[in-house]
Amino acid sequence: MVRYLIGRVIGLIIVLFIVSIIAFLMMHSVPGGPFDEEKNPLPPAAKANILKKYGLDKPLYEQYYLYMSNAIHGDFGTSFQSPTETVTDLIARTWPVSIQLGLMAIVLAFVTGLTAGIVAAIKQNTWIDYVVTFISTLGITVPNFVIALWLLLIFSIQLNWVPTGGWPTEGGEWTTAILPVITLALGPSALVARYTRSSMVEVIRSEYIRTARAKGLGERVVIMRHTLKNALIPMITILAPQVPNLITGTIFVEVIFRIPGLGKFFVSSIYLRDYPMIMATMLLVALLWSVTFLLSDILYTVVDPRVRLS
Repeated sequence: MVRYLIGRVIGLIIVLFIVSIIAFLMMHSVPGGPFDEEKNPLPPAAKANILKKYGLDKPLYEQYYLYMSNAIHGDFGTSFQSPTETVTDLIARTWPVSIQLGLMAIVLAFVTGLTAGIVAAIKQNTWIDYVVTFISTLGITVPNFVIALWLLLIFSIQLNWVPTGGWPTEGGEWTTAILPVITLALGPSALVARYTRSSMVEVIRSEYIRTARAKGLGERVVIMRHTLKNALIPMITILAPQVPNLITGTIFVEVIFRIPGLGKFFVSSIYLRDYPMIMATMLLVALLWSVTFLLSDILYTVVDPRVRLS
């Protein structure tokens, strides 16, 4: 296990290094820059001073070396779109909101998806199974920004049950979190329900499940102790990739519900050519993906002791 973890950590460092190179080269290969005359008309002397201030007058290899040297020590530079604060301060200010939103969506997706999948598998080929399958297909195929608009139209505008936007920790009511959490959770919940059902249906037909029933074990014990435990591995594989996306923010959901999270900076930093913010967010996402898959591999051994890490 220790050798495996050391190897994965070394691999994680290599991945971050490769991602940093690709992100750096791609963002500089896009035509235009953060201080173009079309966006920000400036006198030549003023533009030269700004480029020198941010080190953009240096060759690309030198810019990359300086950025990574500072990043290793925790300095990710100053955001071009928010010059009064560093990238670290900007992420520290906005990311907690996205994390709160993402974690609530993950919990809701796991609970509802797992429950719906179990019920659909037990009630296979009944109307309950068909309803769960239909809702799961709807949740997978419909984009979350469309779901957000539907929820706003029905529950905020027509029924006036919940506010149209805001966030509890930013001065809003606790009810402001209901619609964005449901919007973000519906897609992952549908995936969890669909794959939980498929895995459980396959496991239910296995020989050892028939043997367990033949020994006189109750149906609840058979489902929870034997069937569900062996059906969890595919669900971990499906749910794990959803975690980084949810806890780094979703641009459409945060914009539609006016949530002051990190998600909107993913797009705005690219549009404004905010190089320090682009690099920081790309490295953050790559780190989250790597850690998530490492934790999912470890969870495999917890769920199924037959799995060994090597």
